[in-house]
Amino acid sequence: MILGIILFTAACLLVLGASVWVLLKEIFIVHVPPAITHRVRFHILNYFFQLVITLGNLLEKMKICSMPHFVCFIQDLVVPKNNSGVLVKNLHFGTIPVRLFQPKAASSGPRRGIIFYHGGGCVFGSLDCFHNICSHLARETDSVLLSVGYRKLPDHHHPAAFQDCLNATIHFLKDLKTYGVDPARVVVSGESVGAGTAAVISQVLMGRQDLPQFRAQVLIYPITQVVNFQLPSYQQNHNAPFLSRKFLMTCVCKYLAIDLSWMDSMLKGTFIPPDYWKKYEKWVGSDNVPQRFKIKGPQSKFPEFFNETAYLETQRIFGLETSPLLADDKIIAQLPEAFLVSCEYDVLRDDTLLYKKRLEDQGVPVTWCHVEDGFHGCILLFDKNIFSFPCSHKVMNSTVSYIKGI
Repeated sequence: MILGIILFTAACLLVLGASVWVLLKEIFIVHVPPAITHRVRFHILNYFFQLVITLGNLLEKMKICSMPHFVCFIQDLVVPKNNSGVLVKNLHFGTIPVRLFQPKAASSGPRRGIIFYHGGGCVFGSLDCFHNICSHLARETDSVLLSVGYRKLPDHHHPAAFQDCLNATIHFLKDLKTYGVDPARVVVSGESVGAGTAAVISQVLMGRQDLPQFRAQVLIYPITQVVNFQLPSYQQNHNAPFLSRKFLMTCVCKYLAIDLSWMDSMLKGTFIPPDYWKKYEKWVGSDNVPQRFKIKGPQSKFPEFFNETAYLETQRIFGLETSPLLADDKIIAQLPEAFLVSCEYDVLRDDTLLYKKRLEDQGVPVTWCHVEDGFHGCILLFDKNIFSFPCSHKVMNSTVSYIKGI
């Protein structure tokens, strides 16, 4: 009895201490960009997001629960699932959990198909967390949507997520008739790291004679490279709420099983061999970012002096499974048309801009939606009523409009 009281008191003090610490940071450190409307609700959301991560880190240090498991538990707990207008089926393709969304309304023929990979940096996110996005997309575009529940941290590292998404996609493409999907109208899509995965899978499955080809790729603020962390958006938004540069790099290192001690080398680019930079600079260099997005004033040298040991420890960064932006021109030129979303206050903004340039340079049609008041993850809030934002609706409505036009 006494032990239980002591433990309960300790837990309350832990939560209280973490709450006060995160609140002080939110008040005195966190900067909300002036273009973002509803600043108070933005602070409230970021406060609770950071509090959950802080509590997760504390539980992980106490060896009670891993931070990713705790955050996903809280995420799934607070998302009321909306199945209005759709039939939802939980399935497994082999060992891979997937969720199928099919409109209830009758159809005169095969429907458009959407394959969706959720975001979360291979740390957060789940089928439940992104349930309402998928349900809305399926209903509003009158499409059959497949959402893939891939493996992620802390239990699984690269290339587990990619392999799950690839295998689930192939399984679905081989059996489209079963789900009433038109093989000529299949869209591959995703958000954040899921959008990067969609870009990779578009490249990997391109030209496969035994599979239907994608009609389009829908990439919502994708991560397309992990080579240059000194792009203008990474500097302008290095401490942006919801996704800072440091947190992004931490997720990249953990997923790729790179020791965190190499983050400084990654930031400075000392892991990039000179011959690699000579090849990739024309694709990932800051000079390729449109002028209006660049920062003013003197810029630090990138990359700095080459460190071979850093390269040997981080070389998996250059794989196309993690950096689809590095694909050869002949691959890029054959890709399907694309719909790209970028947000002004997002470290990944320039990843989208660079991929847009690569596609357009090779003659691939691109529809671009840039959200001036947008921030990373904003689409997740499209249905959160008082905690929604204009940018959330713009991203969702633009995505729906584009898919309906296919």
